[in-house]
Amino acid sequence: MKTRNLILLAAAAAMVMACKTKTPEEKLAEFNEWNETFVENYRTRLTELKDDPEAAEAFADSAYNAYIEYNKEALNKNLDNVVGVEALKQVYSDLEPEELAKVLDKLSAPVTGRDSAFVAHLKENVAASLATAVGQPFTDFTVEHVIGTDKEGNPVYENRSLSDYVGKGKIFLVDFWSPWCPPCKAELPNIKSVWEKYHGEDFDVLSVAVWEESRGMNWRNTIDTAAVYGIQWNQINNGHQEPATLYGIQGIPHMVLFGADGTIIARGDALRGQALDPAVAAALGK
Repeated sequence: MKTRNLILLAAAAAMVMACKTKTPEEKLAEFNEWNETFVENYRTRLTELKDDPEAAEAFADSAYNAYIEYNKEALNKNLDNVVGVEALKQVYSDLEPEELAKVLDKLSAPVTGRDSAFVAHLKENVAASLATAVGQPFTDFTVEHVIGTDKEGNPVYENRSLSDYVGKGKIFLVDFWSPWCPPCKAELPNIKSVWEKYHGEDFDVLSVAVWEESRGMNWRNTIDTAAVYGIQWNQINNGHQEPATLYGIQGIPHMVLFGADGTIIARGDALRGQALDPAVAAALGK
């Protein structure tokens, strides 16, 4: 009798669980509703804090962390349905290449159209990031750098390669940037500081402009912006997409520190802001 009751209870529990199980469409609706509500509340609260910059900044940091945490959890719980793909779109840039590679290996959600292209792009990007991770040798590229214009104002090109600088006995800091990018410009004083402090026989800096055309700009804007911001170190302009693609770069500025033999010492956030000088000093043994 007890066994029969247990079986009936188990069957009833299974039926309840089945009723509670949500379809992928219901999960997606719930996911979208959470994100939309979160963003709406976030904007409202920022407006309320507009006269208190410190509180606004603290709130923004806390909200960002909460947003990423929710979407990461949604991603890991929904690798077999469309919610996983949508959550991945929100957090992929916050995942380290190794972590992202594991997620992409596990992702089995059906993807079509733009989603297929998005996932394929991420897989290519992860492969490039892992191939150019810390400890890996540099990957070379060649750009048709503009050295000036002729009498008619047409650009005069000169091929420049990363290997013209990197792997030749100097430690090199390479900054991938673009003239339309405010965070890139904000990072230039830090780069200028380490260049003025350390450049010489053992260390130098190279700025590589990428994605100029993505915001309607070109090599002329790069040359003008470099002059305005006092970039006196080595430059490659007119980089377009290839350099960033080869290094798996999702956003700029993105810096890479190469050893004297071209081995990658550090890259990304480890070289941003106040972390840059100590990183360069450590590489130089100072």
